[in-house]
Amino acid sequence: MKWAFVLCALVALSECARVPLVKTKTLRQKLQEKGQWEDFRKKFPYQPTVKFQQNGAEGMTNDADLDYYGVISIGTPPQSFTVLFDTGSSNLWVPSVYCSSPACQNHDMFNPQQSSSYQSSGQSVSIQYGTGSMTGVLGYDTVTVGGITIQNQIFGLSQTEAQFMYYMAPDGILGLAFPSISSSGATPVFDNMMSQNLVSQDLFSVFLSSDEQQGSVVMFGEIDSSYYTGSITWVPLSSESYWQISVDSVTINGNVVACSGGCQAIVDTGTSMLVGPTGDISNINSWVGASTDQNGDSVVSCGNIQSMPTVTFNINGSAFTLPASAYVSQVSATSNGCTTGFSGSSDSLWILGDVFIREYYTVFDRANNYVGFAPNSY
Repeated sequence: MKWAFVLCALVALSECARVPLVKTKTLRQKLQEKGQWEDFRKKFPYQPTVKFQQNGAEGMTNDADLDYYGVISIGTPPQSFTVLFDTGSSNLWVPSVYCSSPACQNHDMFNPQQSSSYQSSGQSVSIQYGTGSMTGVLGYDTVTVGGITIQNQIFGLSQTEAQFMYYMAPDGILGLAFPSISSSGATPVFDNMMSQNLVSQDLFSVFLSSDEQQGSVVMFGEIDSSYYTGSITWVPLSSESYWQISVDSVTINGNVVACSGGCQAIVDTGTSMLVGPTGDISNINSWVGASTDQNGDSVVSCGNIQSMPTVTFNINGSAFTLPASAYVSQVSATSNGCTTGFSGSSDSLWILGDVFIREYYTVFDRANNYVGFAPNSY
C-alpha cells in the first residue's frame, strides 16, 4: 500500500487506478519456509509497548556545587517547578498554595484548583531531612520529568516548610530512592516510570559538573557513554532502601585512614559533601593537612591543592580515587583559605555525596540492584 500511494502522487488518478498491488509473502512466511522463524522470534521478540517507551534526559542547574536541580511540571495545564533530584529520599513534593511558611512564599507554589487532572488522596505527609522537615498533604496528578509523562503520580503539597528551605534554590525535592523509605507509603516517581513502562531500562544515571559549570544531567532509562571514560564498575547494594553499598576502607598513600574493617555508605545526590563519622573525618582532614577555623570549617591553603594527597575509597575490590581538586572547594573559599569537602557526623553511615559523584558518572540500576561508577569524561 505504501508504494501504491507514492505512485498515486506521481501519475494521473486514472493511471493510479491501474497500479497493481502485488501480494507478496510475509517475513514470517518466508522464515517459516526456511525453518528460521522460531530463532528469529527469540532473537527479535515482539515488544509492542516499546514505541511508548522513551529515555528522558533532564538538564540540571549547578548551584555553586552545592545542589543540582532541574525543571518538572505537574498538572493540566502544566505548572512548572524546579526540584532537587535526590537519591537519598523517595518522595516528590513541591510548595503549595496551602502553605504559609516563608519558605513557600519565595518559591513557586502548586495550585490544585488550577489543574483539571488533580485528585486529592485525603492523606497527610511529613518528611524529615537532615536540615529540617516539611509537612503537607498528598495528591495525585500528571507529572512530566525529562519529557516523560507519568500518570497519577502521588506527590506532596507542602503546608509547612523548615526555615532552611527558604534559602534553597529549587522549589521542591524529587526523591529517587526505594519505596521502603517513602513517607506515607507514596510510590516514588521512578517506580511509576517503571510500572507504567515508560523507560526502556529500569535504571537512571547522573552526571554532575564541577566548579559551577553547566551540563549536569539526570538520564532516566539511559546510560550515555559520552559522559565517562573506561568501563563501569558495578557495586551490589547492601540494602534496598537508600542506594546503600559496602565500603572496604578509605586510604591515603596506602595507609588506612578511615572506615577500618569496612563501613556502610549511601550514594546521595542530595548531599553536597562527603560525610562520615566525626573521628574518621577528622583523621582524613589531618592527613590532607586541613585545620579547623573559628567557624568549624576544615580549611587548607588554596595554593597547596596540587601537592595534597589523593584520598582513595576502596569499594568491592576496586579503588575510587579523589584528587585534591575534587575534595577541596575553591568555589566556597573563605578568607582563611579553601575548604575541604569532608564533613563529620555522629552517624556511623557514610554519605558519598556530590564531592564523590562529581568525579564518577553514576548509574542507579533498579533492575539488578547495583550502583555503577565510571570516571567522568568532562
